[in-house]
Amino acid sequence: MKKPIISEKAMNMSSNGKYVFLVADKATVSEIKKIVEKEYNVKVVKANVINVKSKTRKLGRSIGTKPGYKKIILTLKQGQKLDILPQ
Repeated sequence: MKKPIISEKAMNMSSNGKYVFLVADKATVSEIKKIVEKEYNVKVVKANVINVKSKTRKLGRSIGTKPGYKKIILTLKQGQKLDILPQ
């Protein structure tokens, strides 16, 4: 687990008990669930993984790539919260 993703969409999802994290490419769902449950003392009910592919970008004449990444959406047990998002 690298860091939480803080965006407008992620903030809206947090009110429903869903939190978005950026994770390592080789991390598995079960590993991430165990880490979050141990570190934050919460119960993870559901976990969805999203693999974002790398994209080609142009800047003038040069062509580069924007790296891909892996993120996970964790749904917590009803009534539980994480204090990771800024107020």
